[in-house]
Amino acid sequence: MKSMNRRSFLKYQAAGMLWTIGAPFMLPGRLFAREKTDVAVVKGEVQAAVRKSVEMLGGISKFVKKGDRVVIKPNMSFAVSPEQASNTHPLVAKTIAAMCKEAGAARVLVLDNPLAPAEQCLEASGIFAACESLEKDMVHMVSRPGSFKEVGIPNGRTLKTTDVMKEVLSADVLIAAPVAKSHSGAGVSLSMKGMMGLIRDRSTMHRRGLHETIVDLVSLLTPQLVIIDATRVLTTGGPGGPGKVIEPKTIIAATDMVAADAYAVSAFEWYGRTYAPSQIKHIRLAHERGLGRMDIENLNVRKISV
Repeated sequence: MKSMNRRSFLKYQAAGMLWTIGAPFMLPGRLFAREKTDVAVVKGEVQAAVRKSVEMLGGISKFVKKGDRVVIKPNMSFAVSPEQASNTHPLVAKTIAAMCKEAGAARVLVLDNPLAPAEQCLEASGIFAACESLEKDMVHMVSRPGSFKEVGIPNGRTLKTTDVMKEVLSADVLIAAPVAKSHSGAGVSLSMKGMMGLIRDRSTMHRRGLHETIVDLVSLLTPQLVIIDATRVLTTGGPGGPGKVIEPKTIIAATDMVAADAYAVSAFEWYGRTYAPSQIKHIRLAHERGLGRMDIENLNVRKISV
């Protein structure tokens, strides 16, 4: 072994110090990269919060590529104003649509199957006017039988088939954009429950067991991106209201719809009390079936204000 002179020794020592300082960041999973965000929670002005929440997950280009056909599924099936919190805030829908267009999407559609008269819903919700300012013929209420196609649900246990909007079946990207609200049958209506607005016959789900069939449905209709509108939350009287509305001014985003819904359940009071995600049956069942995670205490939830 060669002897080491003073200069070599100092260089060796300096290299060793740098390695020691950098070592914690060079362990597996910590290579100077930011830790992956599982759930992004952003409080602030609507449009800025939506954009920031998606940025925290990697940016809209992670989900939408040039030439993609995108379907955005908000809540807009009640003929009530945004203040009543039964529908997604129009600026949430507009901002998501704008980001998709900026990412190069060839077609962006905002779709729902209304529970009230379609024209009244479009006008009262404000979503039609907000999105039409971006592009004409973007927002549609879909209820005609010919607009749906029957498909099988390979992993369905109770719900084996259903009629899904044809535009959804041909889309490259599905984005869930529900408002956070209570629901008399399901406890809460968030991204998982919201997928019912993309099928023709919802009554059969209620008859066969709502929680079980919601899980069957989301095994088929799984959005690539979930953006929950918690700018206003209808904590009682849902899904159509009227009820108690709080204003957290918050957006919750994730790629895992179970995690997004689980966080929303834990973040707010419902019916005047707090609930754990496991107390909402369809969230618990989806977690147990491996469709997502409700154990938010073990996930990386990042919260910021803008």
